Amino acid sequence: MSSSSHSATSTFEELGLNPTTPVIVGVGQAAERLDDPDYAALGEADLAARAVTAALADAGVNQVALAASVDTAVAVRSFENSSPASQSPFGRPDNMPRAVAARVGMEPRRAVVEVTGGQSPQHLVNEFGAEIAAGRARAVALFGAEVMSTVRHAQRSTDSKPNFAETIGGQLEDRGYGIGGLISIEEVKHGIVMPTAQYSIIENARRHRLGMSGTEYARSMGEWFAPMTRVAAENPFSASTDVHSADDLSTPSEGNRRVSVPYTRRLIARDQVNQSAAVILMSVASAQAAGIAPDRWVFLHGHADTSAQPLLGRPDISRVPTSVAAVREALRMAGVSLDDVHHLDFYSCFPIAVSHVADELGLKPDDPRGLTVTGGLPYFGGPGNNYSMHAIAEIVQRARRAPGSFGLVGANGGMLSKYSVGLYSTIPTRWRPSTSAGIQAELDREGSVSLARFPNGEATIESFVVMSPDSGRPAATIVGRLADGSRFMSVADSDDTDLLELLSGDADPIGTTVYVRSTPERNFVALSREELDTRHPLPPVGFAQRYEHLEVHCDRQVLEITIRRPESRNALDATTNAELNAVFDAYFADPDLRVAILTGAGDRDFSAGNDLAAGASAAGFSMPANGIAGLTSRREMPKPVIAAVNGDALGSGLEIVLACHIAVADSEAMFGLPEVTMGLVSGAGGLVRLPRAISPMLARDMVLTGRRIDAAEALAHGLLSRVAPHGSVLEVARAVAADILAASPVAISSSLESMERTQTQSDVVDAVLDSMTAFDTVLVSEDHHEGIAALAQNREPQWKGR
Repeated sequence: MSSSSHSATSTFEELGLNPTTPVIVGVGQAAERLDDPDYAALGEADLAARAVTAALADAGVNQVALAASVDTAVAVRSFENSSPASQSPFGRPDNMPRAVAARVGMEPRRAVVEVTGGQSPQHLVNEFGAEIAAGRARAVALFGAEVMSTVRHAQRSTDSKPNFAETIGGQLEDRGYGIGGLISIEEVKHGIVMPTAQYSIIENARRHRLGMSGTEYARSMGEWFAPMTRVAAENPFSASTDVHSADDLSTPSEGNRRVSVPYTRRLIARDQVNQSAAVILMSVASAQAAGIAPDRWVFLHGHADTSAQPLLGRPDISRVPTSVAAVREALRMAGVSLDDVHHLDFYSCFPIAVSHVADELGLKPDDPRGLTVTGGLPYFGGPGNNYSMHAIAEIVQRARRAPGSFGLVGANGGMLSKYSVGLYSTIPTRWRPSTSAGIQAELDREGSVSLARFPNGEATIESFVVMSPDSGRPAATIVGRLADGSRFMSVADSDDTDLLELLSGDADPIGTTVYVRSTPERNFVALSREELDTRHPLPPVGFAQRYEHLEVHCDRQVLEITIRRPESRNALDATTNAELNAVFDAYFADPDLRVAILTGAGDRDFSAGNDLAAGASAAGFSMPANGIAGLTSRREMPKPVIAAVNGDALGSGLEIVLACHIAVADSEAMFGLPEVTMGLVSGAGGLVRLPRAISPMLARDMVLTGRRIDAAEALAHGLLSRVAPHGSVLEVARAVAADILAASPVAISSSLESMERTQTQSDVVDAVLDSMTAFDTVLVSEDHHEGIAALAQNREPQWKGR
């Protein structure tokens, strides 16, 4: 229907609507500041209840009756409950939706807590609009609140501490955090865990694309945000009423400290706020039955939800096409152009959150409509995941004040990772089902950039962030590209003044040649190879005089390595992995050594896997480029490694066994991958090698349940080559080594190389033909001629190894 207004007595039939058409009938906001005369230090549930009460009142009917009609209560997840690392220092209700509902007289049959992300409010309107349209709900209350200001104030105060804990119970659909893919091991290793650092990398990539100097770009960021400060100053719910110029925002000063390159404090979201907002969404039949006048109704004309691939996989770090696609799809669904939209609010945690969408849509910072209706996250306030609920509330009010106008909300989550869009108007319209799945499928066809976890050599800077000295993070983190196009993360040393000055200066450092070197802890860059060699020299290849966690013994051509951490069940920490990696480097480089045997100390454990105490910290990500024990990711193993499994091989212990060429086990040894029982995965080869070593069905059983098998079953299924009587595994392994020593070294290495190269080929005949290339090496070797001669002369061969 095209009419821009309708009477208070119009029925949904007269408006051409279905009885289940969803409509917003009420919106509400609440806030309190520490310096307010009536500041009450409210907890999350109480502040959210204020917003819900305001939303119920906004509908213009009896609040008690309206509250009683709500059948679904949905809470946006607050920051203190947004990740496994979050905490609630003063407690929280065990069922937030029902705690809020009880305060306002609602008794919903369904209670939901949404996933983490700033896209949540708009996504929930999209989702529960569809639920109402399908007849699965009639009246839905959506709400969220942040009380970070109160919590932090109470933590610093010497007064008695609040207690916000409540036991509510009842049904609760907790959707979890939903943050998978938003942070990677590489980002954690290189200090990119806070949004400020992640967004700085995206921002600096955009600066390079636009060809701006540091000064020019800083001012441009201020220009995007300066108009927002004027909007915030007029908003009664704002955290700040200060109006700033572009220079005020972008120039570092005593009151506007440098947070990173390129951000100052006034350019990033203000998260220490006490703010809440709520939306009441109903079917038009329920709204009419409740007596809500149609002039209070606001319809969702267009909507879309998209998600982007992880930051390090994006082809262009400065662009996120998924966000723009969501806006364009919502406009297409509504049948309007961007020029037809009167009110805009784009999520604005950092300038790039606005500019990355505005660039593609042709919007400018001085657009007369403004790019926010609240005042933006740095000035109005950044109430966690719930900010866009405030934007929706403001858009609804503006739509009512100007019947027939359109308002657009763009809500962002993660690192420009999730984007939800809604297009609102008082013009009646039927519900339009989501088309986001098709749009997402098309977006997913975009390629991704491969990641180099252990980069080495010449590279170029693709983007970067320099953090303030008091951030507790690496001084600078660089995203770079190797010659093959793969992307990597690395850090600059804190005393590398030349590199830090380049990154912090006015000239654009992106595209500069650097040199990168991987270490188990993290990757490092420098401006020259000589500088890198000085700061991070390559470790010498050879055996050390002593090892902290190993016992290493050479017996002529056999190397025996014993993991000696009995107090930790021979589990591996960063030191153990580094020592094993160095030992195997030395083994493969030593021409006199022909076989290596790896075992564990004692008769109980070969290895219990990774040391979980070490793995619980950032240091737990420290691993050599060659993987666990220097074996699980090693690409070339030209000489045999025998696993002498003296006891249980669990988790990474089993993954080490799988990486060895031959495995001999004690008759009482057990094998298993218990990672899933601890919320982990067997990511060091277990998921790949176990299904290739044994029946895929049994492998899945072991991986998905943590099931353990004994040595006899492991032998029967091909996981082992031999089982030794209890207590004699090392003797059996030595006998296997002796048999290998009796064979030609050239033939051994050629056979290993050929088996490794052909094992994944699907065509058996092709693999056989490929394996015949091993003859090219063997037939021209001295070992071949010696072997034939020894056979003819009935004597033991004297191998040359060449």
